[in-house]
Amino acid sequence: MWIPFKDFGYICHLMKKLCNIPFPPSRFPFFYGWMILIAGTIGILMSIPGQTMGVSVFTEKLLRDLPINRNNLSLAYLIGTIGSGILITRAGKLYDQYGARIMGFISGGILGLMLLYLTRVDRIANFFRGFLSVISNELAIFILITFGFWGIRFFGQGLLTLISRNMVMKWFDKRRGFVNGVMGIFVSFGFSYAPKILNYFIKQFEWRGAWMLLAVILGIGFVTFVLIFYRDNPSECGCQTDGEGRFRISGKRPPSHPVRDFTLGEAKQTYAYWMFTLAMALNALYISGITFHVVSVFSSVGYTAQKAINIFLPTSIIAIFCQFIGGWISDFVKLKFFLLFYMLGMLTTSTGLFWLGTHPAHYWLVITGNGISWGMYVLLVAVTWPRFYGLKHLGAISGYALSWMVIGSSLGPYLFSLSYEITGSYDTIAIVVFCIALILFTMSLKVNAPSTE
Repeated sequence: MWIPFKDFGYICHLMKKLCNIPFPPSRFPFFYGWMILIAGTIGILMSIPGQTMGVSVFTEKLLRDLPINRNNLSLAYLIGTIGSGILITRAGKLYDQYGARIMGFISGGILGLMLLYLTRVDRIANFFRGFLSVISNELAIFILITFGFWGIRFFGQGLLTLISRNMVMKWFDKRRGFVNGVMGIFVSFGFSYAPKILNYFIKQFEWRGAWMLLAVILGIGFVTFVLIFYRDNPSECGCQTDGEGRFRISGKRPPSHPVRDFTLGEAKQTYAYWMFTLAMALNALYISGITFHVVSVFSSVGYTAQKAINIFLPTSIIAIFCQFIGGWISDFVKLKFFLLFYMLGMLTTSTGLFWLGTHPAHYWLVITGNGISWGMYVLLVAVTWPRFYGLKHLGAISGYALSWMVIGSSLGPYLFSLSYEITGSYDTIAIVVFCIALILFTMSLKVNAPSTE
């Protein structure tokens, strides 16, 4: 009897055994971890169609051509994102079971299919309404586009990012922080330029053609790249982390991995896990909220739209500096201090937001705080979990934490909007974020590596 899931498991097991095809990484002219760094960086960049900045470029075109208003489009995006966050923990467990090569192939391929699906949601709606006439065209579009948003958020922003980042972290140990800093630089630049590139595609091919082009790049080009270059971990390929001990760095250093690997259940019982997870979720909520409403936030206190948009470049420069220097230093310093610096950034930006418009310095408080917090997020989201909890259940542990961040990012725009609707300003959300950040800063003073708790 043919059982598809058993066949799938056998194929996955076979692919993991064929890690030396089309070439053995152990015979690469240099440590293959550096190739993994390049591949993982490309993987994260390929998730851009499922990231907020990758979707926002298409928003006005969807509103123009589809029978859906702005509120319902935002609601569809919210529901899709929350659905993605709920399922990402399970996806992390599948990553632990099947590895980066297989899961990267699946996530890249399905992300491409979901983009193709989104180009045809209005046609699909008309098809279903042919025998379900009780459903209005607007409702059909809402349901179908919600599913599409879930797909690109789950397979792009969630799964593909998780796979690519964790794969890189598995290939490095003593230099994990430094490598993450290097990866963060290219990812930050890529994310910064992505809207311009996507907007160019839209101008050349319209929004349907742009998504079709991205679907081909992902569904053919990227999945082929994954099969050729992705490898889950060095031990399966006859390699060692950091390249057979080539990096001998003297001096006192914190442990780069725990004495034993933690399960997700064990990790959730530790104080450190929740401090880092809640800090990242708060940052995701705040950054997504202020980014989504950036023009409104600044215009509400008298700044122009251009002045609002101008915060992104200096914020990116500060973030890149913090994540690179922080990544290098993190190989030698306890992560607790980066968590405190992280919350200091949140306190700074929320203070600037509350006083925004009363003095020019507060404009720069928002920029500086955003840059610090985003830089520390990129560092801690990659380095914390393997250092504290090991590699065996890395997908499940990082996936569960990511689910909190995804849900936080989906709630941010709504809570910012609610603050403005009820009070006529963003002061209330600034106060709430400041208070939570202050509590987390105080509680983080007691954070230690789980093995020493």
